[in-house]
Amino acid sequence: MRIFVTGASGWIGSAVVPELIDAGHQVVGLARSDTSADALTAAGAGVVRGTVDDLGVLRDTAAASDGVIHLAFKHDIAFTGDFQGAAEADRRAVDALGDTLAGTDRPFVIASGVVGLAPGRVATEQDMPTIDGSPMSIRAATAQAVLALASRGVRSSVVRLSPTCHGEGDHGFMATLVTIARAKKVSGHIGDGANRWPAVHRLDAARLFRLAVEKAPAGSVLHGVAEEGVAIRDIAEVIGRHLDVPTASVTPEAAAEHFSWLGAFLGADAPASNTLTRELLGWEPTQPDLLTDLDKGHYFHTSATTD
Repeated sequence: MRIFVTGASGWIGSAVVPELIDAGHQVVGLARSDTSADALTAAGAGVVRGTVDDLGVLRDTAAASDGVIHLAFKHDIAFTGDFQGAAEADRRAVDALGDTLAGTDRPFVIASGVVGLAPGRVATEQDMPTIDGSPMSIRAATAQAVLALASRGVRSSVVRLSPTCHGEGDHGFMATLVTIARAKKVSGHIGDGANRWPAVHRLDAARLFRLAVEKAPAGSVLHGVAEEGVAIRDIAEVIGRHLDVPTASVTPEAAAEHFSWLGAFLGADAPASNTLTRELLGWEPTQPDLLTDLDKGHYFHTSATTD
């Protein structure tokens, strides 16, 4: 298949592209900079220049493709004060792509998240998010709109990713925790740190996206979850050991000051199951788990950024 990938040079996309190419697919990636375009070319992918705001480019490229994987999101503004703006831009892009694919029976796969689905219990693929008009729920509503495209002749699916998609080169949540612990001289967790985050290695996530675009039935919800839940306290202890700093509890009231923007997420207890995803697609995670990956040491070689 000829597959159009947005966010193709990003953290997940840069793993999805070679996964697709190695499986025999042709890939064209959206690139907003010369650096991104060069990376895609080096990986063996075609390049179309533009951003998620260039709706005409999205429509034209989707129309010329056999399927679409949408991974782009304006993280640069989402986590610096304008999550709503990022989510609204994402919805416009998804609507443009979905309208183009309507009636074609072609696959359309997007990334979403598992956090907040089922507070207090293990979330499954059958759980649906609450849409309450908040900025966070705008993105959840976008995922619901993609699933609804199944009734319009699109083989749509949503991959709900774990909050941490870890691996060497990660500059996401885990790297941010390392940066904060290095700066504060303490590896913190909120409260007793017993709350759990699901986790998945980026290479396992990339394989799931490939399987989704190849064979997920229309309207499928998939969980990019390799580990059901890893206690934040256990993560903090590994970080503390590698940085040779103490591990300590941070009160919920002090979380925003200590962890900056990450404080709004770090206290979430969001375990999630992958049982239905594995049964549907035969996906079996094979990469190292989160604590093992942290213990490899690559997160501690240099100070990560919090961008």
